[in-house]
Amino acid sequence: MSRGPLWSLGFALLVLGACRDSSTPQVAPPATVADSADQTMFGVHFFVTDAGLRRAEVKSDTAYMFEENTRTELRKVNATFFKVSGEKDAVLTSKQGTYNSRIGSMEARGDVVVNSTVGNNLVTPHLRFDPTRNEISSDSAFTLTQKSGRIMKGIGFVSDPDLNSIRILRAAQSSGNPVTLPRR
Repeated sequence: MSRGPLWSLGFALLVLGACRDSSTPQVAPPATVADSADQTMFGVHFFVTDAGLRRAEVKSDTAYMFEENTRTELRKVNATFFKVSGEKDAVLTSKQGTYNSRIGSMEARGDVVVNSTVGNNLVTPHLRFDPTRNEISSDSAFTLTQKSGRIMKGIGFVSDPDLNSIRILRAAQSSGNPVTLPRR
């Protein structure tokens, strides 16, 4: 065996060994919401209105403003919904939320709970509020416990904030008092 192939093999092994980097590459931490916000506020309190009517009163622990202050990311949300007459309709709590002032809509995320003034209780991971229609909706799983003791579960719903008139979109399930379904 000649020295040429042996020398080439040794050189190749040396180059491969030198190219191998055993240190862990540096990775920058992901940007947090607070790092990229246009503005940050604490102890936030504002109203959601539609055509001059107060539809909701929103309180939040922290608010991060984005997109020229038209999108607000909220933390520890507490929202009170109101009827057209001005009476309290229901109270919502959630871990996070988004309010878009351009279109006037609000979303709640993370352990969303809605307690109506008549005693109904709704639990879901995600919920949308449309003040122009005065309705709450979701395409997520939910559990509705009515004052009468009836429990309804499903995937997706559309309802008034007081949870009196609810339309379940899929996988409806109910226990407790009997439910009369409308005929088509």
